[in-house]
Amino acid sequence: MRKLLGHAPLMFLLAGLAGCASIEPYGNFLGANAPATLNEKLAADTVKQLTVLYPPASTRFDLGQPTPDAYGSALVESLRIKGYAILEFEPDEAASAGKPNTAGPGLSLRYVLDAPASTNLYRVTVMVGSQSLSRAYVAQNDTVAPAGAWVRKE
Repeated sequence: MRKLLGHAPLMFLLAGLAGCASIEPYGNFLGANAPATLNEKLAADTVKQLTVLYPPASTRFDLGQPTPDAYGSALVESLRIKGYAILEFEPDEAASAGKPNTAGPGLSLRYVLDAPASTNLYRVTVMVGSQSLSRAYVAQNDTVAPAGAWVRKE
């Protein structure tokens, strides 16, 4: 029991990180301060989980946001390598409709990559259609490791 109570602050923080998955706008909120390998490692882990839930070669993702950041670029490249069809975000069409790019037969795909201030924790949230996947990570010595399991909100 004492051991569980000792980990209570970390569990509350992780629950708070995974609690809200419908944050707008979408994108990478880490900024230029993030280590170079962080985005690639997080994108690879995200694709690994997406592969478990959505089979490659029979799933098409329609991006609901631009992907100019390192995480978004690594995510799109990794998804294509695994065999997913990707419909790129087209800002002209989205601007005329006044909403994210959701047209097409594929599943809408959006992401949020962020970190609470003054911590070594990161959170990846991927929205696929109306469902979300979220996972917290802890960074130490220029590496990142999962701080828990993927949380899926249906």
